[in-house]
Amino acid sequence: MQDDDPRITGPTLKVLSTLLASPRDELSGADIGRTARLPSGTLYPILLRLESAGWLESRWETDDPTALGRPRRRLYRVTGIGARKAKAAFKELAPGFGRIAWA
Repeated sequence: MQDDDPRITGPTLKVLSTLLASPRDELSGADIGRTARLPSGTLYPILLRLESAGWLESRWETDDPTALGRPRRRLYRVTGIGARKAKAAFKELAPGFGRIAWA
C-alpha cells in the first residue's frame, strides 16, 4: 500500500466489502451502514477518506426530495482503482480473515 492510501481498519474493510459485493451499483450511505453494521459516526469519516483517496466516487441523487417524501441521498460507488486496491488489501490480510465471498 502507498503512503497516500487510506488506513485499512476493520470497519473500513466492512465498508469496502459491502461496496465490492456489487461494484457497479450505487449505494446510499444508509444502505452501506446497515449492511456493514456501522454507526454513522464511524461510517461517514471512512467514506470521506476513501473518496478523498480516489477509491470511491459519490453523487447526490437527482430525484426531487419532495416527490420522494424524504431527503436526498448521497450515492457511493467503488472506482476501478478502489476495487483493485481494496482487493489487494484483502489479499494481503486474507490469512487473518479467510476467503472473502466476492474475491
